[in-house]
Amino acid sequence: MQQQKEIIIVGGGMVGAACAVELAKLGLQIHLIERSPLPHFCHDMPYDLRISAVSVASVDLLKQLGAWQHIEAMRVCPYQGLETWEIDGFSISFRSEQLNLSELGYMVENNVIQLGLWKTLTQFENVTTSVGFSVKQSEKCGENWQIRLENDEVYTAPLVIAADGANSQFRQLAGIGLTGWQYRQNCMLIVVNTELPQQDTTWQQFYPTGPRAFLPLCNHQACLVWYDSPQKIRQLSTLSAEKLAEQIHHYFPPRLGKVSVQCAGSFELIRRHAQHYFKQGVVLVGDSAHTINPLAGQGVNLGFKDVKTLLEVLESAVKNQQNFASDTVLKRYQRQRKADNLLMQSAMDLFYKSFKEDILPLKIARNVALLAINRAGFVKKQALKYALGLASLPF
Repeated sequence: MQQQKEIIIVGGGMVGAACAVELAKLGLQIHLIERSPLPHFCHDMPYDLRISAVSVASVDLLKQLGAWQHIEAMRVCPYQGLETWEIDGFSISFRSEQLNLSELGYMVENNVIQLGLWKTLTQFENVTTSVGFSVKQSEKCGENWQIRLENDEVYTAPLVIAADGANSQFRQLAGIGLTGWQYRQNCMLIVVNTELPQQDTTWQQFYPTGPRAFLPLCNHQACLVWYDSPQKIRQLSTLSAEKLAEQIHHYFPPRLGKVSVQCAGSFELIRRHAQHYFKQGVVLVGDSAHTINPLAGQGVNLGFKDVKTLLEVLESAVKNQQNFASDTVLKRYQRQRKADNLLMQSAMDLFYKSFKEDILPLKIARNVALLAINRAGFVKKQALKYALGLASLPF
């Protein structure tokens, strides 16, 4: 038997689960498909490597969804400061007090955010879920998508929300193309114990081979982010925890202090952007629509901005008795999100590429520029508000 739904969401990670919660509030019949088993969490577990810097705007959305109370009860680490520099003395720094905020955001494990949203989902009877099953077959049948899972359950709906990640199956099924490129760099994430007490500032220093960053975590812990050539990252990946710590002490700025390595993992940097955000009753959100250089930790925040906008568009359509799966409605979502995502991608690429050139005149110019921006109160404040999702445009 096939089960008719109003919306099927493929991908039950942070972005897909957030979509499901808010759409459930509209009273729509939703089915959420997540191919992987849900993660497990207990307070004495070590930190997972996948950690996001969740902005205050994203926290506001999670509060609105009713998920933040569950997330906060598990494990979050607030941070009040952000600092970037290349040469000591030429830095740009932001503090939460500059915007009258108690914090700029929180460092939160992706698994924790996902679990908090799934706990919220349990209160809605109009949401059904399939966990641990991949999509076996899918096709467009008239106005509906028909999706058959590995367990041979069949679901149909006029609208599919593709939240199935950077290698989105449904983006390909809808015939939506990609533009993008590889950065020819890899990134290593390293969870460490720190000798220094817990810090409230996330920072990064630029080098010709790429930035090295510090993300504060609770209880004398942190996540380090090391960008470098694929060859260097592969070499680091072969080292023991003790040898990797020695490399960290040699290559990271002295302000880090002594650390011991808990775990590490790496991935390559790729920029992707969908040529369209919807087609044939499929709409893209989060990584299925765009991936960004993780330089400023904006990936998850852009995904949540997608969620917020799509939910507003669909809610308006439902209240006005419009066909929410129509191109007319989905075009509103694309118009609002595509330009903003491109702007953030381009800004991160410009920042990233400008610091890769080790030419003295350019090096002087960019460090003077950092110092000037740090002293330009209005420009600095507006840039911070945009990065935190508190302003739609930087100026």
